[in-house]
Amino acid sequence: MKLVVVSAGLSVPSSTRLLADRLAAAVGRQARVELEVVELRDLAVEIAHNFTNGFPGRRLAAAQEAVTEADGLIVVTPVFTASYSGLFKSFFDVLDKDALAGKPVLIAATGGTARHSLVLEHALRPLFAYLRAVVVPTAVYAASEDWGAEGLESRVERAAGELAALMTGLTAAGRDKPEELPVVPFAEQLARLGAS
Repeated sequence: MKLVVVSAGLSVPSSTRLLADRLAAAVGRQARVELEVVELRDLAVEIAHNFTNGFPGRRLAAAQEAVTEADGLIVVTPVFTASYSGLFKSFFDVLDKDALAGKPVLIAATGGTARHSLVLEHALRPLFAYLRAVVVPTAVYAASEDWGAEGLESRVERAAGELAALMTGLTAAGRDKPEELPVVPFAEQLARLGAS
């Protein structure tokens, strides 16, 4: 299974990338995955050019393809002005509209204070619902004070387990397609019900 991590951290080192790495490692402990990381910081110029000329550059096209072909995604953004970063949103704006349909996604964010934790429910979850992704129930937010504190690791493990279960279930469902049931016309169904 292919797991793709999309990290929108801007600094080096980045707490956003650190959280992304922890989540990916936790998924890797629960399912066998092939990991690819997409660093949006490195694609910023190509994303902007895609908006102005309509064509992705070579690296952006590769990132779009990786996300489209992934069996599951981990997406992590820093909080800017009480929402996801513009770079994060811009990347998902230049994806094909059907790229994430039915795809399991774990959403996460980092910020300087716990007051911004609702960004997960008020910004990220609606964005990925609109893109028709399957967002795992547990989202992970890490404020500055969460690093090294009790609680972050258990949230990481729980969210990773949910993503691994969805990825494994969807991959298995794709391999073992159930046999098609016959289509019974509605009139015939009514006649059968009346006969019993």
